[in-house]
Amino acid sequence: MISSIFGKTKPVNFVILLSFIFFFYPVVNVFVLNREIADLNLLKEIIAISVLLFSIFIMDFIVKRNKLTKNNSYAILFFTLLVIAFPDTLGDSNAIFSTFFLLLAIRRILSIKSLKNIRLKIFDASLWILVGSLFYDWAIIYMVLVLSAIYIYEPKNIRNWFIILSATVCFVLILIGFLSIFDRIDWLLEHYRFNLDLKNLFVFDMVSNVKIGVYFLINVILIIWAFLKLGKGGVGRIIMIRLVVLSFALGMLMNILVLSSESHALIITFFPSVILMTNYIQSIKREKFREILLMVSILIPVSIFLGRLLVS
Repeated sequence: MISSIFGKTKPVNFVILLSFIFFFYPVVNVFVLNREIADLNLLKEIIAISVLLFSIFIMDFIVKRNKLTKNNSYAILFFTLLVIAFPDTLGDSNAIFSTFFLLLAIRRILSIKSLKNIRLKIFDASLWILVGSLFYDWAIIYMVLVLSAIYIYEPKNIRNWFIILSATVCFVLILIGFLSIFDRIDWLLEHYRFNLDLKNLFVFDMVSNVKIGVYFLINVILIIWAFLKLGKGGVGRIIMIRLVVLSFALGMLMNILVLSSESHALIITFFPSVILMTNYIQSIKREKFREILLMVSILIPVSIFLGRLLVS
């Protein structure tokens, strides 16, 4: 039944999942994260949930445009399930905003495969990553993804490598001009510190660490499976899968770099993760087994969330 609904691309699938996230967002903030309604910046929260919902549309567009999966709605389903499993991510608006701009960057990076307007795409991707770094300074490590795409598709054209520099100069000049209006030039030094809080690396939260550990292990297994099975789909496809995997690795690294009691940036890794999950699910030929796996995939996050809700 689940595969019959989400195994195809239907507008009703978006309505179901987006409506769920729309109502799930305030429930998490008030009843799970125990945030007082009076303390919430309603305008900021409205913008955050709007950006989150729009991010799902962008993610689906990237998937369909680059044919990262077959024509189904499993990707947005798994994204929703990961949000349920890791509700803390909804309390970090910086992670939501940064993810949005990184998705825009990934969209341009993956489109380089057409070998058209390469320099423009490199510039756009670099600029979106820099905008994403306004919310998390360490988001700038995603420049590695741009460099990797250049190396893969057109490394011999020296001008491609300098596009990143020109995008950086453009971004800095615009940012300085904007901050000068409000006399906040010092914000640059305050924000781009690239600190690593080593103390938080050794703080052990059993439930959270176990969940992240299982999540990481599942993705490692899916990555190994993807390289073994999806490589047969052609050079172009395996190259995009490599970029998706690199995106996941950079996202996990960024989570370590920004680790703190207030940072929950795991949502940045959800996009590459759902690509891997969807490819595995749609590769299962036995319908009954696929249905059981989908049911388990839904029950586990929901059970985890309900357990968290009860102890909050």
